[in-house]
Amino acid sequence: MEFLEIWLLFAFLLGALPFSVWVGKAVLGKDIRQFGDANPGATNVLRAGGKASGLLALLLDMLKGAIPVGIAHFRFDYSGWALILVALMPILGHAFSPFLSFRGGKAVAVTGGVWMGLTIWEGPTIGGLLMGLLVLWLPADGWVVLFAQVGMLGWLLLTPSAWNGLNARPAPFEILMIGIGSLLILAWKHRVDLSKLPHRKQKREAQ
Repeated sequence: MEFLEIWLLFAFLLGALPFSVWVGKAVLGKDIRQFGDANPGATNVLRAGGKASGLLALLLDMLKGAIPVGIAHFRFDYSGWALILVALMPILGHAFSPFLSFRGGKAVAVTGGVWMGLTIWEGPTIGGLLMGLLVLWLPADGWVVLFAQVGMLGWLLLTPSAWNGLNARPAPFEILMIGIGSLLILAWKHRVDLSKLPHRKQKREAQ
């Protein structure tokens, strides 16, 4: 497809922009990597400065996934391996950002943005709901993220595409390959959490 190489580079570099770190410095005057788990992501912006700053960082991280993928999917009609590669580029860019010496974030928000670019509301809604439920039961964020992604992927593969209203979903093969690729990246970024078997929260942990 025309301009595929340029679009791949654009998607990677846009995904690599460390908005959460920049929001922390510009808005809060803090290095968010000194908070929480030291991850350069929206969660630590929330820890460092509150809900408004955290929400801003979250939206920016989602948009940098949604914009290049949504344009490629809806405007340029990318399909097959071209769409698969474009969809993975923002996630790789965020996870291994050259702007942060290739030590990027855990890529949860940008992955949600990518699925927004592919499915409009379905992916982010189903994935977000599953994460909201799973976090009540599991103490390790890594398992919450992976189980939510698997559940969302199952929904997209097993339910009719008419659910999204605009028939916007990519083909099942494209969904499957993007899902596998994003799961592998997320698993690597959450490998510390995943090194321990999942278990239910104890009452003291849930409080």
